[in-house]
Amino acid sequence: MVDMPQKPQPKLSRVDVLKWVATVVQLVGYGLTGMGLQPWNVFAFFAGIALWFAVGVMWKDRAIMVVHVGAFISLLAGYVSAN
Repeated sequence: MVDMPQKPQPKLSRVDVLKWVATVVQLVGYGLTGMGLQPWNVFAFFAGIALWFAVGVMWKDRAIMVVHVGAFISLLAGYVSAN
């Protein structure tokens, strides 16, 4: 049997790693919400929003930045009004 040469795996860029970390953090926030674990869910969402905003800055993508600023304001207003 002849060994076929392996293609080198592409290395993840810094922004790729950040967007996957941000995605996992957001999913943790959803899971915490589903389990009724307040305010930990809100803290996870704030962290995920900040990370995704950073991705938007790195990509120079204003749409991602604007939607996450809006999400931050909405989440903050809800958190403050609930307490």
